[in-house]
Amino acid sequence: MKIATFNINGIKARALALPAWLDSAQPDVVLLQEIKSVDDAFPRDMFEDRGYNVETHGQKSFNGVAILSKLPLQDVVRGLPGDGNDDQARWIEATVVGKQALRICGLYLPNGNPAPGPKFDYKLTWMERLRDRAAELLKDEEPALMAGDYNVIPQPEDAKRPDAWRDDALFRPESRAAFRRVLNLGYTEAFRARTQAAGHFSFWDYQAGAWNKNDGIRIDHFLLTPQAADLMLDCQIDKEIRGHEKPSDHVPVWVELDL
Repeated sequence: MKIATFNINGIKARALALPAWLDSAQPDVVLLQEIKSVDDAFPRDMFEDRGYNVETHGQKSFNGVAILSKLPLQDVVRGLPGDGNDDQARWIEATVVGKQALRICGLYLPNGNPAPGPKFDYKLTWMERLRDRAAELLKDEEPALMAGDYNVIPQPEDAKRPDAWRDDALFRPESRAAFRRVLNLGYTEAFRARTQAAGHFSFWDYQAGAWNKNDGIRIDHFLLTPQAADLMLDCQIDKEIRGHEKPSDHVPVWVELDL
């Protein structure tokens, strides 16, 4: 089973690029972030015509997450538990069943800038709620994953110019520590389990020629429970599509599980 995460930075803006990638890469399940669309306006037909079941948790003009799956989706949950007043559409989860059941959680973690400040406080609070949900998933002792745009640069090796990000919410010590607290529950960071070298990125800014300079950062991650990590066959970044016409500033990251 090939599962991908992709921050598309607007479903309308990616009306050509996203279907082209789907047709080429043929993922079984896709977790989308920043769809920037309310549920009723999401172009479901585009994906259903390709054999995908579609579940969305949308928000007008901002945020928004979705799941596309060639397998049926069961027990869909929208919204990260822990704060009934949080109306930002940043979390969706469901179960897909291949050879066995897999719980998939798609997330768009808050950016947090400017830091310090209220947005950074919200990010850190959201990450504590994420840790709580991660702990609950582990209790089930079943294959599960949490994937998406984490807006966290885990290590200096995950940025071309780490010094340029020192004061940014994506690389501040508090953000990285919160990310490690989730990992340390017993999760495997899929890409780093396969590739340890520097220079692998999933985001390049639209400005200052970042793509042409390969001035990127790695902020899109898969975290796997031990039961899912045991099934991992591969994890890769589809870097080349950043150079295609009208790209997102992110590229897809995918894992292949023996499911």
